[in-house]
Amino acid sequence: MKHYLYIVTFFSIFFVGFLPAQTKILDKDTQYPVSYATISFGDGQGLFADDDGMFIFTKKLYPDVDSLYITALGYKDLTISTIELPKRIEMQTEANKLDEILITARIDRKFKKESIKPYLDDDYYKCWLPTIESEIAVFFPNGNEKLKKLTSVVFPITLESRDWKKRKRANADKRKFSTLFKVKFYKNDDGSPGDPMTYTNIVFRVTEQNGDEFELDVSEHDLFIPDDGFFVSIQVLGYTDQNGKLLPNKKYKEIKGRNGTVKIPTNFRPLLPFTDEIETHNTFIKRVFISGNDWVQFKKGNGIESSLLKTNLNNYGVGINFNAYKEEF
Repeated sequence: MKHYLYIVTFFSIFFVGFLPAQTKILDKDTQYPVSYATISFGDGQGLFADDDGMFIFTKKLYPDVDSLYITALGYKDLTISTIELPKRIEMQTEANKLDEILITARIDRKFKKESIKPYLDDDYYKCWLPTIESEIAVFFPNGNEKLKKLTSVVFPITLESRDWKKRKRANADKRKFSTLFKVKFYKNDDGSPGDPMTYTNIVFRVTEQNGDEFELDVSEHDLFIPDDGFFVSIQVLGYTDQNGKLLPNKKYKEIKGRNGTVKIPTNFRPLLPFTDEIETHNTFIKRVFISGNDWVQFKKGNGIESSLLKTNLNNYGVGINFNAYKEEF
């Protein structure tokens, strides 16, 4: 028995010693975790912290990376060396980026519930393949001067069948996944996404059980639609475990071939269906791991390589629900 305990103890110490190093990102003032921060490597690579502010980075995985560029909503950007990377990183809040504190009376006016329906499609070949390097933003104009409060956003998703011949059957026959997405809301800055409308982290997890759409309730965030419209964006953070905990996800899959190692972007499920039924070009894309990268309108002639544009699938057809308040007299 003594020999058995000795062997167990030895191997426990051995494996603990070889676990990947974890780093935690904290708010400098509160010491609370900075959830879902973006960690960029400066050359277009990167990863995300989880809800506890934890991320894994080792020189073994990224031998050529000498510094990390960390960003998070409401915090000052931070650059840190990878040499002797600390276990704790503190970020300072940026006062001019914090939500304004608005003291308003409760809105008791009558309202009408209105909707802009999503565009659903189950055709694999009409879909955007989500990667953790890309953020997609969709513009919604404000049709009139009525006060409008956003209550929910409906994101179309496309499921894949385990067996292509059975692709028309129920969700039980679909390929399983559990994926975490981050959602942001932006003001309209002369036709492009501008400043955030809220600095609250908004995330949701979707699985094959959600069917062909996911409705995200945002009524608690008091998002009133600006006069010149707004953008809503979606960004995949990666796969999760069965409890919704974000797993370490690599941007690329490395495949060894005759001519060396080839890096192929990791595509996450679910797929996002695009549509040609919207006349205007409302969709913009951005590479999140490149500092200062500008938004680009998703349309032909903008230097975007995408098979979707070749068939005029220009827009991700997000839907929204909102309350339109009646005028007071």
